[in-house]
This record gives sequence, C-alpha cells and structure tokens, in this order.
Amino acid sequence: GDTMTIFLKMKDNKIVDARFVTDGCMTTIVAGSMACELAIGRTIKDAYKISDEVILESLDGLPEESTHCALLASNTLKETLADYLSCKNEPWRRPYRKK
Repeated sequence: GDTMTIFLKMKDNKIVDARFVTDGCMTTIVAGSMACELAIGRTIKDAYKISDEVILESLDGLPEESTHCALLASNTLKETLADYLSCKNEPWRRPYRKK
C-alpha cells in the first residue's frame, strides 16, 4: 500500500511549515498536500481536528475509490503530531524511536 511521511516545523506551539513525501498515486499527493496546507498556522490541538472528512471537504471530494488517500493523509498527520509531542516531552527518546 501507499505510505506517507509528514514533516512539521513548529514555532511557539504552532505549525509554521508542513511538508510530506509519499510513494502513492496522484490522489495521495493531493491529499497529503491538502493536509499540510490545512495544518500550517494551526496549534497542535487544532491540527488534530484535521480528519479525512475535513480533507475531502477541502478538496471538494475525491472519487469514491480514492477516499482512502484522505484517510492516509489524516492519519499520518496525527501520527506526526503524536511523535512531535513524544519527542518534545522526552527529547532523549528521539534517537531511539521506531522508524
């Protein structure tokens, strides 16, 4: 299946930049791009609210067979936020985290 990784730049508990890489199809690229665009300027708490439904709505929908791409983008963003919080609270864990 498709994979995605999102990278966040934080300042004062706000997302100031978001980028991603994926090995997915064009629809996955579009969903990842929208997830990053929606995240910029938000706090971590607000970024957690970016669901697959929010991404789909922002894109004016996707073909039925491609809606899973929005779910991948949303889940990846939430995993990245959780990883950030984990490393922020315990920075010594950063080199030891699972890849």
